[in-house]
Amino acid sequence: MSPSSEISPGPDSSESRPTVTHHRPDARRYTHLQEMWGTVVVIDLVEGTRTWPSDDDLDTAIHEAVDLMHWVDEVFSTYRETSLVSALRSGRLAEADLSAADPDHAALMEVIAACRWGREVTGGAFDPWAVPGGFDPSGYVKGWAAELVADLLVDRGFDNVCVNAGGDIVTRGRPAPDQPWRIGIRHPDDAEAVVRVEELEDAAIATSGAYERGDHIVDPHDHGPAHGARSATVVALNAGLAEILSTALIVAGRDGAIWAASERGCRAYVVDPAPADTAWSTSWVGDRLPKAG
Repeated sequence: MSPSSEISPGPDSSESRPTVTHHRPDARRYTHLQEMWGTVVVIDLVEGTRTWPSDDDLDTAIHEAVDLMHWVDEVFSTYRETSLVSALRSGRLAEADLSAADPDHAALMEVIAACRWGREVTGGAFDPWAVPGGFDPSGYVKGWAAELVADLLVDRGFDNVCVNAGGDIVTRGRPAPDQPWRIGIRHPDDAEAVVRVEELEDAAIATSGAYERGDHIVDPHDHGPAHGARSATVVALNAGLAEILSTALIVAGRDGAIWAASERGCRAYVVDPAPADTAWSTSWVGDRLPKAG
């Protein structure tokens, strides 16, 4: 008898045909934790419709993902004197000297372009050039890198992927056929309280705030700590965009609501600065327009 079947007798087992109930076996799941970028990166893989890779292929994919994370650290860390970002900050490397023919340089050029776009779209509330020490793309790179890791794992045969890089979360697929990834947003004043749950599929989420790392976000306009909001969570189609907008909303608060409303697929949930006990949310205006036809 198949282990996935269960036979139950009818009301009169001597005359009734047995009923057979099929049980779908639990999907295989694998979780990897990696200390990286000053946090713990959690990779969660769940079996999908494709054949689950062999143990050797799984190990290879995880090693590739970890190597990718190390590469990001080597190129973009502001704490490594040998990184390209440190060379740029110190003046040992000029942006004009970057070459698209060099993969490391090309990646840095891509990040610089994204940060410039973020500065423009947020009216300067997101500005990696306005921090002490010079250009610091950390407010974008962690989410951007989590996207790279997720895409690599999908390419290696995993349908359902969640990469959590210290709160910058990227999802691919679903953890179960009828269930999206469910991400809880904590209250900025109570680590045990969840104020909202977001459901994601092929999307990303990022939360910024001072409740874990203190006043680390700088207001580019006066170079002091940003106090436009206590916390800001943004759901977006990619984690780099979610990072940019959540960081900028800590600076601008309610004045930044238009950014999330202007970006396709975005929505934001923001807790106002103390002593106010209020929060607000907004979403892409396209989600609220009447559907054609």
